[in-house]
Amino acid sequence: MEGKLRLDPGQIARARRAAAEIAADVDRFIADRTTVAVERTVLRLMGIDGVDAEGVPLPNVLVDRIRESGGIGIGAAPWVINAMLHTGASPQEVAEGVADGSLDLARIPWAGREAIRTKGKELAEAGLGLIERNRREREERIRRLGEGKQPYLYVIVATGDIYEDAVQGKAAARQGADIIAVIRSTGQSLLDYVPYGATREGYGGTFATQENFRIMRRALDEAGEETGRYIRLCNYCSGLCMPEIAAMGALERLDVMLNDALYGILFRDINMQRTLIDQSFSRMINAYAGIIINTGEDNYLTTADAVEAAHTVLASQFINEQLALLSGLPPEQMGLGHAFEMDPDLEDGLLMEIAQAQLVRQIFPDAPLKYMPPTKHMTGNIFKGHVQDAMFNLVGILTGQGIQLLGMMTEAMHTPHIHDRKLAIESAQYIFNNARHLGEEVRFRPGGRIERRAREVLDKAVAMLEEVRRIGLFRAIERGLFADVKRAFDGGRGLEGVVEKEDGYYNPFEEALRERLGLPGRGDEVDGRGSHPRETLRGHDE
Repeated sequence: MEGKLRLDPGQIARARRAAAEIAADVDRFIADRTTVAVERTVLRLMGIDGVDAEGVPLPNVLVDRIRESGGIGIGAAPWVINAMLHTGASPQEVAEGVADGSLDLARIPWAGREAIRTKGKELAEAGLGLIERNRREREERIRRLGEGKQPYLYVIVATGDIYEDAVQGKAAARQGADIIAVIRSTGQSLLDYVPYGATREGYGGTFATQENFRIMRRALDEAGEETGRYIRLCNYCSGLCMPEIAAMGALERLDVMLNDALYGILFRDINMQRTLIDQSFSRMINAYAGIIINTGEDNYLTTADAVEAAHTVLASQFINEQLALLSGLPPEQMGLGHAFEMDPDLEDGLLMEIAQAQLVRQIFPDAPLKYMPPTKHMTGNIFKGHVQDAMFNLVGILTGQGIQLLGMMTEAMHTPHIHDRKLAIESAQYIFNNARHLGEEVRFRPGGRIERRAREVLDKAVAMLEEVRRIGLFRAIERGLFADVKRAFDGGRGLEGVVEKEDGYYNPFEEALRERLGLPGRGDEVDGRGSHPRETLRGHDE
């Protein structure tokens, strides 16, 4: 794809420099802070699961008790490890003891820093070993079975009943789908806990639980053996439990995760501090697990105009790229998102869609870009909708996208039926096969409409990124620079779950992940002072 559009490499470099500085500022802010979700994730990676007598997840019980005692500033891990060393119990037994009241973590004599860290490294080795085995199993299955060609055909199931999702997912795999995404039940992203067990009563989707992940993974492995190709499973680790769900997905061999740095802030009003801290640890887990993340820039175009706001999509992709790199996620796992969302009545709209898709493809050549179908301008006219989806598929294969979320002709009418997916898959297969190498044959006219549009979007993105660098990402979000949505620094859901680290803070899994992913350590950076974010991140007033 290199050289198809004549883009200014200097402008691309300027954009990356600005995005890297924005991400570095965010990372400095994150270094002094953790969240209740991060600490619950640590406990899950230790092997703690299940619920108490009231149905409250045990990771929540432990973190809440530690926080009530005033000890969460050093992390959850030291408290649990200390109890293990004193009692000889497993992490699960410690959790159950705390839940039933037979164990009070605050009253146990302290074993000492070195003993706790030695045991922590042992627990991290065991927990990450499970994730590593899953990654190797995925690689082995792909070697043995093979997989579909890119763009991967990505479809959604969303019945609310995990057992029906499994049936529909297997049907979609037989029809030709490469990725099956299980939409979460409406509102789960706002729950500050992860539901437990198999669920059959979701609304607009199915709850993301570890047991549901296990059921879908088993079903799609069966479909993979039947069809002779590996079928990827996708779910959502956005929301207030972002890192927990990332860990659950890694432990159950999910392959793709929705994992955006800004989506929850903009579209679910989750506090920006909370989300930016949570995305960092969740992406380390996804990186190590070999999971492809999908970002949510396509959603910007549902609240802002796709022509006027195209540069905000590109700017956000640059920021998501740099934040992902700081978590050790390689470009090959960055499914940066964008969408085919321009008004279909716009003259030469297809040319502008091609310009945007080709621009993104050339700037992020190694990323398995996730391309989203038309939704905002779908009217319920199924015939016109099918044509819009066909044009979207044509642009996808022309510009070499990595993941194609297939549009449904019944978009805006109802949750897709099995036959709706079949028609969408057949259309994409027809177009992808007939135009497989079209992109290799096409060159865009120098200075033509497509190239001019691409350069315009890039120039605006550079200007926006340099403005965000100047004022700080948090202030940029407050001003509504992304998706025309304004969010307050101290507003939104989940702010109470942000915790400033204290001297002695310890997260054995982050330390181990940083070492394995080749990232610099943070252990010596935390001095317990916790600089106020308004001084460190938000930049300076004009």
